[in-house]
Amino acid sequence: MTKMGCQMLWLLLALTLMMATVSTGGSIVEECDPGDLKGLASFRGGIHMDTSGRLAKWVGRRCCRWQGVSCNNETGRVTEVHLPGFISTADFVFQSQMEGWFSPSITLLTSLEVLDLGGLAGLSGRIPTSIGRLKNLRKLYLYGNKLRGSVPESIGKLLKLEELHMHENRLSGFLPPNLGCLKNLNALLLHSNRFTGSIPASFSNLTNLVHLDLHDNSLTGHIPQNIGDLQLLKELDLSDNLLNGEIPASVNNLTSISVMYLDANHLEGEIPFPSNYGQMPLLGFLRLQNNQLGGKIPPNLGYLVSLQRVSLENNRLEGAIPSSLGNLEALTELYLSGNKLSGVIPKSFGQLSHLILLTLSHNSIQGPLPNEMSALQNLQTLDLSFNSLNSIPRWVAELPSLSRIYFAGCGIKGQIPDMLKSTPSPIQELDLSANDLTGGIPAWMGSLTQLYSLNLSRNHLSSSIPASVADFQELGVLDLHSNNITGSMEHVFKIGTSFPGGSLTYVDLSDNSFTSGIQQISVGTLERVVYLNLSHNLQEGKLPTSMEKLKALQSLDLSYNKFGFGLVEALANLTHLETLKLQRNQFTGRIPAEFLNLKNLKDLDLSDNLLVGEIPAGKPLSDFPQSCFTGNTGLCGKPLSPCKS
Repeated sequence: MTKMGCQMLWLLLALTLMMATVSTGGSIVEECDPGDLKGLASFRGGIHMDTSGRLAKWVGRRCCRWQGVSCNNETGRVTEVHLPGFISTADFVFQSQMEGWFSPSITLLTSLEVLDLGGLAGLSGRIPTSIGRLKNLRKLYLYGNKLRGSVPESIGKLLKLEELHMHENRLSGFLPPNLGCLKNLNALLLHSNRFTGSIPASFSNLTNLVHLDLHDNSLTGHIPQNIGDLQLLKELDLSDNLLNGEIPASVNNLTSISVMYLDANHLEGEIPFPSNYGQMPLLGFLRLQNNQLGGKIPPNLGYLVSLQRVSLENNRLEGAIPSSLGNLEALTELYLSGNKLSGVIPKSFGQLSHLILLTLSHNSIQGPLPNEMSALQNLQTLDLSFNSLNSIPRWVAELPSLSRIYFAGCGIKGQIPDMLKSTPSPIQELDLSANDLTGGIPAWMGSLTQLYSLNLSRNHLSSSIPASVADFQELGVLDLHSNNITGSMEHVFKIGTSFPGGSLTYVDLSDNSFTSGIQQISVGTLERVVYLNLSHNLQEGKLPTSMEKLKALQSLDLSYNKFGFGLVEALANLTHLETLKLQRNQFTGRIPAEFLNLKNLKDLDLSDNLLVGEIPAGKPLSDFPQSCFTGNTGLCGKPLSPCKS
């Protein structure tokens, strides 16, 4: 062969080798690294159910070709394991599940950079104490599983870690202070676990952190004083814990913060932010509700012009509402209920042109409401209940978007206002309870065909229920208790006939003077009802057997009426029933043995009737105290005295 021929042969051989290298994606070692293979095999061995079928394809020794496994092209070492519970492709979306034990041998994969076992639902065990061996780990996703125990101290050795997601597990114990060593972290999500103790002060060293979420744990102590050092932090959620003390003033230094949730703790003192204009310029979502914060709402809150949703409800805030809140032009939702606020609503509230929801209930706000609020064209929900307003201004019924109106306990007198008859936006929820309303329920009320919830309880309404209420097409909640309404309740049982089984789910007609109507249950429009209270009325006669149609019923109260005859066996078919109150009636005969089928019953009262015979033996009847059966002179058997032979 000529020299030229030899050179061509070598060139052809080199090209062949090069193409082989390219076709395999690089110089991948055909067989898996022994340590990696052992670690993956041990992980697979700990799993006894995999609905995705991915692990079933883990066969042979070429682990770099296994589904969910990625390797370094040069070293052949495993660098990524992606086995998330939620699988999304161009063709389908699938929520998979794995059940089994989290093998600590996973830490043999010492070149691992990404470990994603998030959302598998059934992965149990503990986070391996040897987790610190994974020095190259950048992302660790273990959320949405059943992992228990504490977070091992060695996790502080993962200095390259950028994301740590271990939320929604059953982890417990203290948060290790050396988490503060992970200075490359930008996301730390540990919420919805069982952690206790305080938030380590070292967390203020995590200066690259963008998202910190510790909500729904049992953390105690104070919020770290230097939390303001987290200059890049955008989302902070410490809600639903047991934190106490004051909110640190350093939060003013959180220049990137857009979401801050500190609600449902025991925080006290005054709201310390913003101290100056220009601080926290991006804050859009603020939740401080359900704490013990006191003092006045700071006027400087009006500087936070990016705010969209603010909740300060259920605290101890007092004094007047600052007019500066009218500067929050981006505001869509404002929750101020359950405080000690006084004075009048500022006229500046009329400038909140994007406001959709305003709740100010349970304060000491005085009327009249400012006419400027009539400019709130986008307002959909207005709750001013339990304040001293004394009247509803006409402009309320003229707001073009308002559909949920709550004026309970506002000292409103007279008849139900006619101006609610025709509103620009159909009323969906109306609460005028605990006022001094008189007269009857107007016939026009039935024209509110999109009404879902109606509460007129605790007033002085009289007369009978108009037939037009049967025109309610979507009514789900009806509360008329504690009035002076008379006549029949039959029209109530015709509501929502356009729905199979009716639309009602909650009905309370107690503490009135109804004399009839229960027989109309046979119309079959209460099949969705969960709560039915007809107690403290003047109903009499026999219970209809059609009550067995109330399949969804969980609570039934017919006490303090004049019902008689025997207890219908149909009640025993209400297998979801948890509460059954039939006391202070005139029921006769025996307790049906079928009542033993009411396995979910937790609250029973059959006292003060005319029942006789032996109480059927067995659960749940035997679990109730004597007081549930007393006042029936002919009853005997457990828990009462034994029957005489």
